[in-house]
Amino acid sequence: MHPGIHAQKCPQKPAYIMASSGEAVTYQQLDQLSNQTAHLFRRYGLQIKDGIVVYLENHPRFFVICWAAQRSGLYFTPISTQFQADEVRYIADDCDATVLVTSEQCWPLIKSIRKQLPKIEKVIILSDSGVDTDSGVNSDLSDDVVIWSDAITGLPQTPISDECEGAEMFYSSGTTGQPKGVKLPHNGGPLGTVAEMYKKRVELHKVNNDVRYLSTAPLYHSAPVRYNMMMMREGATSIILEKFDAEEALRIIEKYQITHSQWVPTMFVRMLKMPDEIRLKYDVSSLVMAIHAAAPCAIPIKEKMIAWWGPIVCEYYSGSEANGATAISAEEWLSHKGSVGRPIMGGVHIVDDEGCELEVGQEGNVYFSGGMEFQYHKDPEKTAAVRNEKGWSTIGDIGYLDTDGYLYLTDRKAFTIISGGVNIYPQEVENLLINHPKVADVAVFGVPNDEYGEEVKAVVQLMSMDLVNTDWLKTLLEKELVDYCREHLAHLKCPRSIDFEKELPRHPTGKLYKRLLKDRYWTSVKKG
Repeated sequence: MHPGIHAQKCPQKPAYIMASSGEAVTYQQLDQLSNQTAHLFRRYGLQIKDGIVVYLENHPRFFVICWAAQRSGLYFTPISTQFQADEVRYIADDCDATVLVTSEQCWPLIKSIRKQLPKIEKVIILSDSGVDTDSGVNSDLSDDVVIWSDAITGLPQTPISDECEGAEMFYSSGTTGQPKGVKLPHNGGPLGTVAEMYKKRVELHKVNNDVRYLSTAPLYHSAPVRYNMMMMREGATSIILEKFDAEEALRIIEKYQITHSQWVPTMFVRMLKMPDEIRLKYDVSSLVMAIHAAAPCAIPIKEKMIAWWGPIVCEYYSGSEANGATAISAEEWLSHKGSVGRPIMGGVHIVDDEGCELEVGQEGNVYFSGGMEFQYHKDPEKTAAVRNEKGWSTIGDIGYLDTDGYLYLTDRKAFTIISGGVNIYPQEVENLLINHPKVADVAVFGVPNDEYGEEVKAVVQLMSMDLVNTDWLKTLLEKELVDYCREHLAHLKCPRSIDFEKELPRHPTGKLYKRLLKDRYWTSVKKG
């Protein structure tokens, strides 16, 4: 399936609607505009398996560009608009794309690094009707910087002659060093050819053309792109939040009678911590499936969500690498609390650092077998490093299996704290602290300790910084939170100290850039 089929069957049905503006893009418009853009890509010399870069906010034409690339057999690489100039430059250069698509809003950053992007031959700025002369973009136009609406004018609205499936190439979030491009197999099959994992997800989430899907996250992340494009393949309608706001999300659920939605745990936390008179005034009874992933969800948070929305909160675990996946329904989770489920394709294995498979209940490295093949772009050493001699692959998580085959994640291997020879998993502490009524967000990691090597540090974002507006209050609250941890956890796992930040460096998709916090403490030691 693909949007062209739905353009014939139901041309005026919205493929997606932008939540704030209400702008709808019909299947007919999506088909015609993506066809014209595919012709434009061929005009610019892009051939099957070539690449483009997409640097956009949640823009009304985001999926026009994605589908144009998909049906042209291209690799397309979305880049986070949260990234700084050096990060954007690195990815745009590393992915070997020759065309970059951006918007008027995002153009200033691209303009600032344009001369540092020698591989980019064309920059396409999205605009439907030219640009406002006050924006300053007109003066920047040249042979290699063009306006999209002007460039596609007069191009055919029918498919290109060599239409075939392309593939996305996402970059890892860079939580531990430079991000790497995750290159999935490029089947080059006829448009509508899909992988087995796609079929599993459609079946698992009961996706069909009656679905009204709420997309809550930035579109440059892998899950929002993949799930929205899945909805469009199946003829559903997506409602896309331009930016996440807890109350706005609930309002949209009620307004559009949303049936399916996708979340990350930080969104659950923000909704649950709203006053009840706001949180409970919206009708969410249309929801039949609330999907969450991307980051660990504390057990009490998920319990509260199920109590509020009912047994519709389902979870999956996977990565951009798509090397494997697990899933769990609300009913299953209630009898296996804390689990991320069982494999929906292939197998899951727990392996120690010597490569030996561990028994039930033992913690170790999580490996998948039977999943999709992938490689890290231009990094054969890293590609080889995540596979073992049996061909199983890992994305660096630690966990264990129970007797029923359910997987429980403990933490990321890179964030394990080793204190006095004991392994401490920050996720356990984070899952506890996030439930304290004064805590809005939390990061736990190891910092240097002369005697033990590392000790546990927590950095907390509070519901209000007024709670620590004097040194005395700060000392009191730090003690309160440490004591709270010591009431529930072995003392060696608890923070020795807590710092307070106005906001943690969390990606809008929910992923925490813990490295940015941790590096402050380790860098100061190295300098000393």
